[in-house]
Order: sequence, then C-alpha cells, then structure tokens
Amino acid sequence: MKQRVLFIGTNNAARTQMAEGYLRARYGDRYEACSAGIAPTALDPLAVQVMDEIGIGIGIADQRAKDLSLFDGKEMDYVVALCAGGVCPMFPWTNETLHADFPDPARATGTGDKVLAAYRRSRDAITAWIDGQFG
Repeated sequence: MKQRVLFIGTNNAARTQMAEGYLRARYGDRYEACSAGIAPTALDPLAVQVMDEIGIGIGIADQRAKDLSLFDGKEMDYVVALCAGGVCPMFPWTNETLHADFPDPARATGTGDKVLAAYRRSRDAITAWIDGQFG
C-alpha cells in the first residue's frame, strides 16, 4: 500500500505543485502525492515550465490548485508544510508533519531570466529534498 503525502502551503501555485508532481513522477510506485493551499489561487505557469525542463515524465500542467479543506478528515502518512510569510498551515489528520522551507519563486523580481532562475533554484531545492526524504 502506498503512503500518502500531502504538500500544503499558502496558494498551492508553485512550490507545492512542483513537489507533488516530482514525488508522483519519481516515487509514485511508493507514494501517493497531492497538494493543497490555505488560500489557493491558480497553477503558476512558470512552475509548469521549469518542471517540464527536467523531464522524467513530469508534467504538472494538468494539476490544479486545491483548497486544503478538500482533505479534511483524510488520513495522510506525511504532511509537508511549506511555511510562507509567517503562515504555517496545520493539518491534524497526519501521522507525521514535516516542515520544509524553500525559496518562494513567486517573490522573485528582476528580468525574466532572473525570475526564471529563481524558479529553477526552488525546483532544484525541492527535488533534492524529496530525493533525500523519500528516495
């Protein structure tokens, strides 16, 4: 039976979406990955772009931002809380809560190349952490 992992954050737009897609693509044989936000917006197109760049069958374009309330009462083996702006979502139906802090690429400023580089840095930090935690 697969262990269930829920990545939660504020908007469920970039970092949580990248984490969900990567865990599903890389370790989907052992883990069921999902993500949600406390104030979901929309899937960030730059997150989609940088995930497409790394291949291995990761395509998050079909994912959507979801409200954390959709998971109320659903048991999870792990919840990964991505704290942002001092807001750290809580989820009571989990066996273990992990806190992870990755740079928020949506806060990047500058040229298009600099912003895209921030998304790549976040993606790389997230994928390395997942490889170390769940690999």
